[in-house]
Amino acid sequence: MGKSLPSLIFMGTPEFALPSLQALIAAGAPILLVVTQPDRPKGRGQKLAPSPVKEVALAHGLPVFQPGRVKSPEVISRVEALAPACLVVVAYGQLLPERLLKVPVLGTVNLHASLLPKYRGAAPIPWALIEGETVTGVTTMLLDPGMDTGDMLFSREVPIGPEETGGSLHDRLAEVGASVLLETLARLADGSLRPRPQDHSQATYAPMIHPKDCRVNWQEEAARVSRCIRALDPWPGAFTLWQGKRLKLFGCRALSSGALGALPGTVLASGPDGLDVAAGGGAVHIRSLQLEGRRRLGAADFLKGYQLTVGTVLGE
Repeated sequence: MGKSLPSLIFMGTPEFALPSLQALIAAGAPILLVVTQPDRPKGRGQKLAPSPVKEVALAHGLPVFQPGRVKSPEVISRVEALAPACLVVVAYGQLLPERLLKVPVLGTVNLHASLLPKYRGAAPIPWALIEGETVTGVTTMLLDPGMDTGDMLFSREVPIGPEETGGSLHDRLAEVGASVLLETLARLADGSLRPRPQDHSQATYAPMIHPKDCRVNWQEEAARVSRCIRALDPWPGAFTLWQGKRLKLFGCRALSSGALGALPGTVLASGPDGLDVAAGGGAVHIRSLQLEGRRRLGAADFLKGYQLTVGTVLGE
């Protein structure tokens, strides 16, 4: 990018952090250490698996550190010994102690997937979709001891498409975020970027998605039902109940035509192109389904194996 980057320690764990780490590597950033969460059990066999960040770091020969608790004296002493100019945090997964934040001379830079101060917290991407935003974005900020309350450095808007899913928005924000992060670090290093405080009166929160948030409430307006299903696609997946089992729903859009007084959750149409289901004040169209313990299928394939007929009431 033609600008020098400061020495840094990168802290991140999931796939959202990968474009940022890869961009830093490609730009020749002096990465002193990569800190990521410990290996976790994964899959049916529950074998320990490395985080996506660990895999990329090892593939590029970077040193990796996986502390159980980032607040431990071992972590702080190791970071202090390396004396990075900057800590870079992208979806690491733990709150950093104040002593750690004070180590780097340029501060601790965090990449957050919203236009702060809106959607502070653990799940800004799905909540922006659920709440019907048409624009979101990414923000870099200097971490302080609060929850996403630090001074902002750089931000960039990203439009939300009419049929955007949580997965597609996640991927776009991760790529845009990597570019914003590089610009932020370069401008911090050359002194051309000045932090600006957040307007805390405008803050909104995006808490972690819990199982209760994933169950479709067919009484809600059709537009919100559609947004909820799209926001949780592909993970963790919005679900309803059918024949005593969880049925995950994907590929959703709200329909312009109403449900003509049908009980919310009633299947109004069932065919190879999908299901139409009544919701509050309207209906939604669903193109893919996944029954508990099975794989995700398009409606045509799903209906070859299951009789989900018109008049069925979902959610009971």
